[in-house]
Amino acid sequence: MIITDDWYQSLVDDCKAIQVESVFNSRWELLAGYHSIGKRIVNEKNLKRQDIYGKKILRGLAKSIGMSETNIYKSIQFYKKYPDITKLPDGKNISWTKVLKLLPEPPKQETPVLPEGKWRVFYADPPWYYTNPQHTDTYNGMGDSQMTVLETHYASMKIDELCALKIKDMVPENAVLFLWVTSPVLDQVWPVIKAWGFEYKTSIVWDKDAHNVGSYVSVRHELLLICTHGSCTPDINELLPSVVKEKRTEHSVKPEIFRTMIDTMYPKGKRIELFARVRVDGWDTWGNDEHI
Repeated sequence: MIITDDWYQSLVDDCKAIQVESVFNSRWELLAGYHSIGKRIVNEKNLKRQDIYGKKILRGLAKSIGMSETNIYKSIQFYKKYPDITKLPDGKNISWTKVLKLLPEPPKQETPVLPEGKWRVFYADPPWYYTNPQHTDTYNGMGDSQMTVLETHYASMKIDELCALKIKDMVPENAVLFLWVTSPVLDQVWPVIKAWGFEYKTSIVWDKDAHNVGSYVSVRHELLLICTHGSCTPDINELLPSVVKEKRTEHSVKPEIFRTMIDTMYPKGKRIELFARVRVDGWDTWGNDEHI
């Protein structure tokens, strides 16, 4: 939830200013920045205690400021536990990673109950868990860990958590799965596909037409894997392109052209989107985003 009142915009502007001015070129500046953000939020007189920890407020602040919900929550906890930052154990030698270990974990999102029924077409953008440096506190100054779909919409899930989802129970004799995955976590996808009852067939490449971060190369693409259960070839004879160039927009949001391609290839049968963030006519949805 994003509030439009002047005081809220002032809060967002102050936090953004703190974020920019700190620059975070050193460990201590990083900690001081998080501490200042936590202090600014806690001391906002227009926010009540229940507001500060409310999921909607955290999500709104995360989107407005450009931080993850987790790091906003941790900044608040950091300030509350150590109002005097000079009292930190190890002083200026402590890292943000070590500070995190001293703070309580944010409330874990409860996984919604999966719907009953069978669907022919599945579309999923799971909140993959990243462990590479680009998604930890050593990356990009602010250290926004797990900046995927994930922190502003769904908490990141590890392989065993994704595999434990009883998606297989929702799969009929013949079905197709369109599954998003990024190159850094490509090795994580295979056990998930198997656990959900599907077999990998081919992929579509989304060329984001813009440079992106990467460990070895600028990763400007994302993969939409096509997997089937039983016999589920497309309902049409036309072969759609395997590479689609489409400008990326908001972080992690997938262009609607891919859903259109799915509807074109498989116009028949019930369809469901997993980890959905919006409702779309003709599609069932599953997830915990407030918009569905």
